[in-house]
Amino acid sequence: MNIMKRNLCTFAMIFLLAVGFAVCSLNTAFAQSDPAEETEQSNSREGFSAWEISDELFERMKSGRTYKEDCIVPREDLRCLLVLHKDKDGNTHQGEMVVHKLIAQDVLEIFEKLYDAGYPIERMVLPDNYLADDETMMRDNNSSSFNFRFISHTNKVSKHGLGMAVDINTLYNPYHKFVKNDDGTQTEVIEPATGKPYLDRTQDFDYKIEKGDLCYTLFIEKGFEWGGDWTDRKDFQHFELPTEVTERYSEMYESTSAQKAS
Repeated sequence: MNIMKRNLCTFAMIFLLAVGFAVCSLNTAFAQSDPAEETEQSNSREGFSAWEISDELFERMKSGRTYKEDCIVPREDLRCLLVLHKDKDGNTHQGEMVVHKLIAQDVLEIFEKLYDAGYPIERMVLPDNYLADDETMMRDNNSSSFNFRFISHTNKVSKHGLGMAVDINTLYNPYHKFVKNDDGTQTEVIEPATGKPYLDRTQDFDYKIEKGDLCYTLFIEKGFEWGGDWTDRKDFQHFELPTEVTERYSEMYESTSAQKAS
């Protein structure tokens, strides 16, 4: 009996040591795993995900003109978000939006919270569906982000060109500005042109973004600025990262592009 007990004790010790070693090895494996893989797993939720730009999507973006021949933003710095959103009638839609990887996680979280709260977003398809034409897309009340272009008369990439600005419910939250002409007169600019009825922000209508509402609050909490707060113009649909952030990336891409050209 003593021999049997000793054998059983020995076996139990060996078993416990083996289990302990396995647990330690498993913990080490998790500690050394790719952080990106861990993030993707922790953020996994049906209907909400962020993906690198696939070959198929990249071809869509090139033929649809959001990723133009002169685009200096690397493909690997962009992400495609797949999110759920609800329209004003409560119908659920699967939306897609390409953004810069710098804001991908934040924007994904914003859309999750907007969806859970039933905040209405009518349409969210890629600008490539409109051949990257802003006016047509905005008239269709489409929400989007990345659409490569330079700021007029400069070599600076615009914030939408970087994928660091997001437009929401564009028809009902138009861009508005008065431009001074050489003869002293002013020209009123409204984009989209069909958004003029929605410039009166005292009126109540569907899809309107207001200061302090959920959409505004979530973007501001993530460090975005709202075009509705600007004084020289109004861009009620527009949320963007601060210029000190976007200029740093724009200059980096310009420098890299110049080095490749030389």
